Amino acid sequence: MAKTAIAYKEKMKELSLINLICSCFHTEAKNTLIGQFEGNTTLDMEVKPINKRASGQAFEVILKSPSPTTDANYSITSPPKKDISLEDIQKKLEAAEDRRRSQEAQVLKALAEKREHERDVLLKAMEENSNFSRMAEEKLAVKMEQIKENREAYLAAMMERLQEKERHAQVVRRNKELREELTA
Repeated sequence: MAKTAIAYKEKMKELSLINLICSCFHTEAKNTLIGQFEGNTTLDMEVKPINKRASGQAFEVILKSPSPTTDANYSITSPPKKDISLEDIQKKLEAAEDRRRSQEAQVLKALAEKREHERDVLLKAMEENSNFSRMAEEKLAVKMEQIKENREAYLAAMMERLQEKERHAQVVRRNKELREELTA
């Protein structure tokens, strides 16, 4: 197994990372890429064999970061520092203060708008509550008036019936007295 790992490590050193990826997808391009990248790039890698499996050998390939090389083409120079005068600093401080005041004013404006909205909502709720109470009182007054009228009508009807019975009783008594006088 150690021989297989060494052979696999050697094979991996021959191929670049791009070649390795391409060889996985395009087997016919493998031979041409080996010729192109041979000797140009070398990868620092470590190959560790993993326990032998039923399906064959298993390896863990660890790619190491390339060694830092300095290239003159890639060096970035920082822009030259500009001399900052006291006036420039003062202007920047004033601008920052203006921004802070502006932001503070925006926050205060937003709070005022929020309070105004809350006050409007509260007033509307109070008005709706007042309207509801007034309507409930009006309905109750109308209902009480109807009950009063119905009771008065009921009492008047009862009195009328009572008077009718009283008249009928007087008629009956008179008729009885007349019969008694006629029979006597």
